[in-house]
Amino acid sequence: MKNEEIFVSKDAMQILKYHGSYQQSDREVRGKGKDYQFMLRLKQPAGEISPELFRLLDDLSRDMGQGDLRATTRMCFQLHGVRKGNLKTVVRSIMDIGGSTVGACGDISRNVMTSPAPFVSPEYQHAREWSKVFAQLFRPMTDAFSQIWCDGEKVATVETWAKEVEHLNVDEAMYYDNGRGVVLDDPVEPLYGTRYLPKKFKIGITVPGDNSLDIYINDIGLVVICDDNGELQGFNVMVGGGLGRTHNKEETFARACDHLGYVAKEDVMEAMKAILATQRDHGNRDVRTNARFKYLVHTLGIDKLRRLVESYYGKPIEPWKPIKDWKYNDWMGWWEQGDGKLFYGLHIDNGRVKDEGDFRLKTALRVLVDKYDMRMNMSPTQSIILCDIDPKDKADVEQILKDHGILSLEEVDPLARLSMSCPALPLCGLAMTEAERIMPSYIERMRALLVKMNINEEEILMRMTGCPNGCARPYMAELAFVGDGPKSYQVWLGGSPVLAGRTAFPYKSKVKDDVMEDCLEPVLAMFIEKRQQFEAFGDFCYRMGVDAIEEYANNYVLGSVKA
Repeated sequence: MKNEEIFVSKDAMQILKYHGSYQQSDREVRGKGKDYQFMLRLKQPAGEISPELFRLLDDLSRDMGQGDLRATTRMCFQLHGVRKGNLKTVVRSIMDIGGSTVGACGDISRNVMTSPAPFVSPEYQHAREWSKVFAQLFRPMTDAFSQIWCDGEKVATVETWAKEVEHLNVDEAMYYDNGRGVVLDDPVEPLYGTRYLPKKFKIGITVPGDNSLDIYINDIGLVVICDDNGELQGFNVMVGGGLGRTHNKEETFARACDHLGYVAKEDVMEAMKAILATQRDHGNRDVRTNARFKYLVHTLGIDKLRRLVESYYGKPIEPWKPIKDWKYNDWMGWWEQGDGKLFYGLHIDNGRVKDEGDFRLKTALRVLVDKYDMRMNMSPTQSIILCDIDPKDKADVEQILKDHGILSLEEVDPLARLSMSCPALPLCGLAMTEAERIMPSYIERMRALLVKMNINEEEILMRMTGCPNGCARPYMAELAFVGDGPKSYQVWLGGSPVLAGRTAFPYKSKVKDDVMEDCLEPVLAMFIEKRQQFEAFGDFCYRMGVDAIEEYANNYVLGSVKA
């Protein structure tokens, strides 16, 4: 980090991932040497952003970044365009205010997600608290972070969430050794050891019925179980989700979680350690494309996997507790928190917080934060929840947003509200084609197609990525476009409209951008003709299956269905 080069070595790049940073270059700059810069991703369990942290990120993005912020699909912010010479200052500034980038990337536990809704009901409070517990339980213990970014000095404050869960004795639980091989004889990392995990490890926690966070895509998903008085009893646990895959390699695939069982609250930290140790010791370290926990769960099957976890845990895992049906809600718009205050879900197209022409979202957020000392919860859908709003200030908040060119929720196309995309080109080195920059036009084109076919009232959950790695969770969507070449996409169908229990399936590959309507029109025509009453598009495609859809499409004449 101290030399005069504008880039870092390949070895240093791998280390930087554990510290929340990726080296990037603008792939569209030609005729010059690579213009290296760094993306920095924060790690904030439960997606909670204090007003102090937002002010800092706003300033850093303006002074040392490319001028905008990117809301991520795992409930935090990314800064793009940070130069190597500024990286240390940026990271140290974030640490000094109680934020962190440790574990935002790399082969360790990533940012722990939960529902973004700031309801004050007991079950939502439990979910937020325990997301911070698991973030602390699985944090890396090495002092390399402070050695690199702070020259070994102690930072001004510990992470804000760490202070909030001190009463639960998380450090004591981390080091507790049940004698079954969970805790390693390692002087630095009692759970990770010297090799850490085979690959990244993602955790999410929610309440029964609330699947706003795509709970089934995590390595571990937990569901809070309370009694009738709101007292926490324990957690339903699911395992083995994950979305990354590689084109033309069938041994890689997207996968939704299986239900593992139920664990009482007093045992959940030991159970979580046992699951992590199972992946640490038995995950595939030889083939990186098959290193995620989902492949171990798939290979063993859930029953064998459960027995393996129990061998570390030391007791049987109880059966899954019945819970209410899942619903998907993005928590956009106005809601009552339950304490007399309101929250407002602010939709952000593709997560880009920027000022551009009359659209001045970044400035609007700064005005709100400065005026009301407003805190935010990041959303799993790349949007933002504005929290703790006094009802008397509702009209002013709306006016501030309007004055800065922000659409009201009623003005946002439902297709846009239900969509997500990854950044892709020009900065992502893995992108095969566009995603974020082209998704708005796809929403317009899809809307025009629905109007043409007289089904304009349909709301279809769409996602787009520039490569098959799954960063915007495309394989859970009802309709997804996954980049597989220049201006070319693989089309996926059949994800659940409530994002539960299954992935979509691949329908067509190498569909060129300019003929996408021709690909989708037959599917929508079949939907019109053969759907059941009130059946969602994703459920219809899943019920029909790829063979039936292909047969119908092969016999369909374009333009047969008209308004």
